[in-house]
Amino acid sequence: MRVVARNWTRPGLRGEVDLVAWDGDRLVFVEVKSRRDSLHGPPERAIDPLKKLLVGSAAFYFLRRWRVPPDRARCDLVTVVFHPFQIRHIPDAWSLRES
Repeated sequence: MRVVARNWTRPGLRGEVDLVAWDGDRLVFVEVKSRRDSLHGPPERAIDPLKKLLVGSAAFYFLRRWRVPPDRARCDLVTVVFHPFQIRHIPDAWSLRES
């Protein structure tokens, strides 16, 4: 993937996208969640409907601004657990239509 933006925020409104990257001809909006350990559950539990809405709102604004059709975009999730160390990449973790 080729990263084109980090910590991108929709101007004037809530909603941040941790990473925006091109994966071939698809624009990927990546949410990154990390935890020290998984004693209180996996990092992906932090992706609730509100978080999806905020990321989706920022993503749709980005798509309109850069004239990229929504069908060429997806939302991925990257989770990091530091002890024991583990990184997971979940492509297409949720649909922009859910947002």
